[in-house]
Amino acid sequence: MDDDITAAEQLAAIGQAVITTDPAGVIVYWNAAAERLYGWTAHEAIGQDVAEVTVSEVGQDVGTEIMAALRDGVAWSGGFPVRRKDGSTFPALVTDAGVYRDGRLMGIVGVSTNLGSAIRPLLERSTDAALLLRHDAVVTYASPAVEMLFGWEQDTLVGTSVVDLLHDDDRPALGQLLEDVVAHPGSHPPAEVRVRAFDDWRWAEASFTNLLDDPTVRGVVCHLRPSPTRVAMELAELRVRQLETALQTRLVIELAKGFLVGRDGVTPDEAFCLLRAYARSHHLSVHDVCRRVVDGEPLIVPPDAAAAPGTEGS
Repeated sequence: MDDDITAAEQLAAIGQAVITTDPAGVIVYWNAAAERLYGWTAHEAIGQDVAEVTVSEVGQDVGTEIMAALRDGVAWSGGFPVRRKDGSTFPALVTDAGVYRDGRLMGIVGVSTNLGSAIRPLLERSTDAALLLRHDAVVTYASPAVEMLFGWEQDTLVGTSVVDLLHDDDRPALGQLLEDVVAHPGSHPPAEVRVRAFDDWRWAEASFTNLLDDPTVRGVVCHLRPSPTRVAMELAELRVRQLETALQTRLVIELAKGFLVGRDGVTPDEAFCLLRAYARSHHLSVHDVCRRVVDGEPLIVPPDAAAAPGTEGS
């Protein structure tokens, strides 16, 4: 019938990019969604090698993996970085399936969508840094929080291995953990690792969720945040150092006051006023003045400098 919908019309109406190639990877079909996603018109794309048109440099290794699966009659699905016409890259979720005739591969149909758009609502609201990993630990998406928490740039992370972010001593253990994560779907207990952040090594808590079988995600979600345990320990150590400094400062002040009481016959309050007056007239801190007194440096205060005694707690 004349009003029957053709296959080409159906493919053109699909909201996701649909690209068909021959077995060698030469593009033979390119729908409207592919034009919007990749920036190439169908006229420009048809007849070109799909790898040269859409695959970024960091995603080139995926092509071999896809073709191997299709030759074995297995559809391939996963995330990897792709390239637009203007040269910009973005993470894509791609599903490729072979078209076979009498057991022979006749062509390849690929459906792709912007992985960032698909999972952004799930990950960008998290206060943790979120990474989406392939089964081989290559990053296909990074949330904005990676820059705030660790100083990493989103674009430079895509296409790199998460292992490269780790301290050498932590890589073997995390490698074993990732193998277990990939083998078992669902959430896994967090692990503490050292990551390169802000030109230093910092402890982070990494938790993984295997969503490789989820058609929306097709990856391993990794949440990273500064290790709560390590942060608490660092705060406690800082507080101890602050208390030790305060005690040392107070001890030096009391020693200096005692020295002046014994030498000049003044009261402790008057001694403190002398120390404070000397500090003000010489643009020094009271602690520095007291340290000099304790070290034996003579203290000469103007006659009217300590006329009005104050309180010791100043």
